[in-house]
Amino acid sequence: MQITIDNLSYTYTDPSGQTVHALQSVSCSIDPGDFTGIIGRTGCGKTTLILLIAGLLTPTKGHIFLDGRDINDKSYDRNLLRQSIGVVFQYPEVQLFETTVEKDVAFGLTYSRLGSKEKEDRIEWALETMGFDFEKIRKQSPLALSGGEKRRVAIAGVLAVKPKILIFDEPIAGLDPYGRQNFMELVSRLNDDGTTIIMISHNMDALAEYTKRLIVLDEGKVIQSGKTRDIFLGWGRDTRGTEPQQIASLISKGKNTLLDDVVTYDDLIFALKKQLLGVEQHE
Repeated sequence: MQITIDNLSYTYTDPSGQTVHALQSVSCSIDPGDFTGIIGRTGCGKTTLILLIAGLLTPTKGHIFLDGRDINDKSYDRNLLRQSIGVVFQYPEVQLFETTVEKDVAFGLTYSRLGSKEKEDRIEWALETMGFDFEKIRKQSPLALSGGEKRRVAIAGVLAVKPKILIFDEPIAGLDPYGRQNFMELVSRLNDDGTTIIMISHNMDALAEYTKRLIVLDEGKVIQSGKTRDIFLGWGRDTRGTEPQQIASLISKGKNTLLDDVVTYDDLIFALKKQLLGVEQHE
């Protein structure tokens, strides 16, 4: 589903009575099947943007179109929006509340028109997609699971609805390196299967490795939007308030021009092989 954001602004009044311009005249688009990262310093409007895309906030000005239809138009079917877009907030595991994993994952299907067998098939698919053995996990208490397992169960609850668009807000925060890699590989597989992914993260390495496009925000405005590789290769020109990924930091400390085109770890390995062994750089 095509997402088109046109001249979007969102203003609110904070507890002190000050007017806050969280987003200002934002325009960008996200294509079907894309994997888009949203980056920028804390308070730049990232979370506000995804809440607006998901229809959880109403813009002060501007429009959000989903396949050409304004999601805030009075005639727009909100049920269609809920079925089309799934949102996974930071630390979703704190939202688990049912007595079994199966019941927790089933909650999102409460108001669906699926039959009981279809619901069970969805729950099984969602849990197995998240790396669980359905029969082993279904009757366990979600509260007895590890932190990483709880997060995967919470995400399975969103996946069970089979949204065409999945939005993540800092999904790998608090995970160890192994957990981060496993999670990003799983999300990448969902994207390969056709799900559009939108992800907020401060982990630049993960975004450089897996996303296709980036939207860079600063003070409520889009300052860059384009292919991930192009933005990282131009790092430092206009990425205010964000930290370069570890690879970029490593490279910037050196003076070797052979590393100029390095963005991901694969790039770094090939560049070093080329330098040390004379191996040709990959395409």
